[in-house]
Amino acid sequence: MNLRLFLAGAKGSGRAMIRVKRVYDPPSADDGTRVLVDRLWPRGISKERARIDLWLKEVAPSADLRKWYGHDPDRWEEFRRRYRAELSAKKDLILTLKEQAGHGTITLVYSSREEMRNNAVALRMYLEEREWLG
Repeated sequence: MNLRLFLAGAKGSGRAMIRVKRVYDPPSADDGTRVLVDRLWPRGISKERARIDLWLKEVAPSADLRKWYGHDPDRWEEFRRRYRAELSAKKDLILTLKEQAGHGTITLVYSSREEMRNNAVALRMYLEEREWLG
């Protein structure tokens, strides 16, 4: 599944397209810069097949938060709240994403089987809330 988001404030056209895509889905030319946002490398996929341009493992949720969440749908909102708090302390990484988006489309790549409630979706939502303002 590809989720799209337009964010104001990027260089160029003033609009940056942020996509979210599972690493096991085939890469496409529309992905632009592919940014892996998981702390661990995805199981069973080679670097060549993944075609990752940038691995920002530090932007992923902490190990404790990831384990606590466990993709339990009942914990999604609390996970997002806690993850937003972690992201607020990682302004340099958010700036890196902003800079990448200034060059064109970026795709936040993740490995979870859960397509609607995962860290990449939560990160995209965080960026949407901030509208690249820091």
